[in-house]
Amino acid sequence: MKITKKDVEHVAKLARLKLTEEEKEKFGKQLSRILEYVEKLNELDTDKAEPTSHVVPLKNVMREDKIKPSLPVEEVLANAPVREGKYFKVPKIIE
Repeated sequence: MKITKKDVEHVAKLARLKLTEEEKEKFGKQLSRILEYVEKLNELDTDKAEPTSHVVPLKNVMREDKIKPSLPVEEVLANAPVREGKYFKVPKIIE
């Protein structure tokens, strides 16, 4: 598929890019080559290939949750600039 200068200008306008004439030519050629490669991929027989969401099999890599004691409130709030009781106090941002 051949990308025209008009196509490049349209994409540049959508992306809010100002391109020089040389850039329009250069990007037009590059985009055309990319689309030619994608067209070659369409020639592949994929009827027997199973759909996948990932190339490699994934498994849960998260560690198990383990209950353990948390830090004491006084230690957590030791460097708080402002506190109220056992909570951080922050400025009100919503009326």
